[in-house]
Amino acid sequence: MSTLLRLLGRRIAVLPFMLLGVTILVFLVLQVAPGDPATFVLGPDASEDAKNAWREARGLNDPLIIQFFHYVARLVTLNFGVTNPPEEPVGIRIAAAFPVTLQLTLLGVLIAVVISLVLGILGALYRDKWPDQLIRVFSIAAIATPSFWLGILLIQWFALPKGSLFPVGGMAWAEQYGFVGWAYSMALPALALGLPVAASLIRVVRTSMVEELDKDYVRTAIGNGVPYRTVVAKNVLRNALVTPVTVLGLRVGYLLGGAIVIERIFDLKGMGGLIINGLNGKDVNLVAGGVITIAATFVLVNIVVDVLYLLINPRIRTV
Repeated sequence: MSTLLRLLGRRIAVLPFMLLGVTILVFLVLQVAPGDPATFVLGPDASEDAKNAWREARGLNDPLIIQFFHYVARLVTLNFGVTNPPEEPVGIRIAAAFPVTLQLTLLGVLIAVVISLVLGILGALYRDKWPDQLIRVFSIAAIATPSFWLGILLIQWFALPKGSLFPVGGMAWAEQYGFVGWAYSMALPALALGLPVAASLIRVVRTSMVEELDKDYVRTAIGNGVPYRTVVAKNVLRNALVTPVTVLGLRVGYLLGGAIVIERIFDLKGMGGLIINGLNGKDVNLVAGGVITIAATFVLVNIVVDVLYLLINPRIRTV
């Protein structure tokens, strides 16, 4: 328990510095991005005096370092500012969009974990036999398939044909049929998001399982009469999950980024639409708030992965 607390303490202590680094990067990138927010909001025919007054009211004429400190001061109180007209608190927009992205990402993670565990374990147990060869071909093909292209294919195959079981896009079925409608609405986008990640994890799970199956303790346990299935389920699988869990934590960033694209394809009102609308409208507060929220989520997820790594691998608790 003391090791777990020390790990949490170190990760939480580093968290503010990581978020500060992300904030600096996002703020600087948006500052050098082409386009003038005042011109976009007021129109190209607006006078320079009107544009300058608009910038002055929002502190955009202040030195860059002053603007940054004002922005960080607002972030400390979870105040992301307001959007361009019609003005609305950015926090309200994020609160409406983020749950959709979080649901899609978690479903993508669930699909990736289930598929990778089942196929990775089967590949290891039947190594170099025909099931392993088929799984290897499937994983290579799925890795080479971009999520956005897979999403388009899924729509063409399962959503557009007349009488299909899945909606074309959006969450309309969720509002009409409750949980069942929500599951149908999220099934295709979650599959498009999670399948490429599952394909990469299959190889990791298989390799870890093969390495554990070849260790001496497995042969010793089987030689002492312990059933093979028991050894695999209670010992091999737990030890083999250490590396896949670590890799999965790194893939969460890919899933969050991929969710932004998948949301646009399936017309889901998540963070993807929010950030893209902010970019199109030169809305610095909206884009910065969305990107920082996603970055903070990724950092928090990796803290959870570190804890899971410690729980799965008890040998580290004594380090």
